[in-house]
Parts: sequence; C-alpha cells; structure tokens
Amino acid sequence: MSKSNALETGILGLIFNGTAIANIAVNATSSPLTNLYASLHTADPGDAGDQTTNETTYTSYARVAVARTSGGWTVTGDTAVPVATIIFPTCTEGTATETHFGIGTTPSGAGVLLYSGAITPTLNVSTGIQPQLGTGTTITEG
Repeated sequence: MSKSNALETGILGLIFNGTAIANIAVNATSSPLTNLYASLHTADPGDAGDQTTNETTYTSYARVAVARTSGGWTVTGDTAVPVATIIFPTCTEGTATETHFGIGTTPSGAGVLLYSGAITPTLNVSTGIQPQLGTGTTITEG
C-alpha cells in the first residue's frame, strides 16, 4: 500500500519545516525541535541504526545543525532538500571515506536517525578537507 502524494508532502513538511498536517498532526507544542542534525557515515547506518551507527570519526568532525524551517529545508512533493550547502568541520587529522549521510534529532550521541542515504560520489576526507553536502542532496518520502 502506498501513501498519497499529499501525505508524503505533509510528512516531510512536518519533519523538516515543523508544519502541521491539517486535522492529523501538529508540531510538538511544548518543546519542538528547532534543528535537525546532518551527519556523515562511512557505511550505511541501516534501518535499525541510530545517529552513531557507522558515523565518521575524523578529527574535528561534528554534526551540523540545520534549521527545522523553510529557511533550512525546501519541501516539494515527496522530496526535501537543504536550502544551503551543509558544511562540516575541516578534517584536522585522519582519513575517512564518507559513503552515507544521515538526518537526526541530536547534536551528539545516539539520537534518532530519521533519514539516511548514499552520497554519490563518495567523499574522501583527509587533513585539510572540508566535506560538504550540496543543495542537490535529496531526501525522499515514498
């Protein structure tokens, strides 16, 4: 069974922009998330993973906060994309091959991983490299 296009758009709008789905769901009223956190992963975190599953560990790495509003994410149909390039801290030591990205709920620790996807082409990170996810990074509900 599939979801309707309207529901797919509504789910992404609720998650990425905090927009209510009329007569079905509202954004948390007491303390809604104001940011979502982008992460980099060296392998697929999988459906059972959390934000730490296969998360990269290069020196100076940190998750990046992206506003949970239309200023942070554009939602169109069944797709959400970042409004601006997501820029991670520059690697100061170590190497990593980033194959996947994640979108989760916390700036550190084993938060809820909401979405993950492959990075194409993969990102080879080493000292002096600052990995980025561009505005073509797509999250699809379907």
